[in-house]
Amino acid sequence: MERMLDCRGRSLAIGGETRLIGILNVTPDSFFDGGRFGTVEKAVAHAERMAAEGAAAIDLGGQSTRPGAGDDLPEGDEIARVVPVLERVLSAVSIPISIDTHRPAVARAALAAGAHWVNDVRGFQGDPEMARVVAEFGCPVILMHWDGDFSGEPGDAIEKIKRYFARSLEIARAAGVPEDRIILDPGIGFAKPPEQSLEIAGRIGELKALGFPLLLGISRKSSIGHALGGLPPGERLEGTLATTVLAVAEGIEFVRVHDVLANLRAARTAEAVLRAKRMYAR
Repeated sequence: MERMLDCRGRSLAIGGETRLIGILNVTPDSFFDGGRFGTVEKAVAHAERMAAEGAAAIDLGGQSTRPGAGDDLPEGDEIARVVPVLERVLSAVSIPISIDTHRPAVARAALAAGAHWVNDVRGFQGDPEMARVVAEFGCPVILMHWDGDFSGEPGDAIEKIKRYFARSLEIARAAGVPEDRIILDPGIGFAKPPEQSLEIAGRIGELKALGFPLLLGISRKSSIGHALGGLPPGERLEGTLATTVLAVAEGIEFVRVHDVLANLRAARTAEAVLRAKRMYAR
């Protein structure tokens, strides 16, 4: 069943088929595309290309969250990276643009400049002000799992993620963020070793029990490189396509990717096969 999510004036369809969110990093140090879109002109051109290739939305980030990147970029510098790009991209494409940040000041600046939603990699647990910013602007939000103590906490990985999300959702409720504007992301690769990340990617469908749309973000990550014998990010496209097909088979609503066109073709082919399977199973 498809429904439309109001992203502050732009709509995003949820359900019916898996939608792709294109990654737009304006960082010098992201693990795959760091520095490639460091100018406003290059970033806008890439956003236009992803929209033309079929992205349902674009996720704009100004601070790398790769392992070891640290968190020492001043907020003002992060704002200076993303807002000029955001302002140009908003007029260049007609799809929703999210701001990928865990900092309330950055989220507020981007939303004030016209961003449509927030992708909080700390799931409202990095700074409680983030939930209040999202509620104030009335925008959708992606809540990601990122728990530094995750690997040492006893218990099943999926159950631990569910407990984390329970805390995130309580923060959202307390701040007045409506549940129908929330998307959950299990945070593949964030404080998780490759083997555990692969397990979570394979079991992501179990999180549907929480009743929220889900997002898989595994594009070109180290867990794919691990599965392929240590291949570097530039050689992980085929592995990424495999995970997109598996996400489609699980009915996952969103997949966040670097390579929109290739992943879209993989997703639509998988959906066509599944439709044919259901038809002939009758």
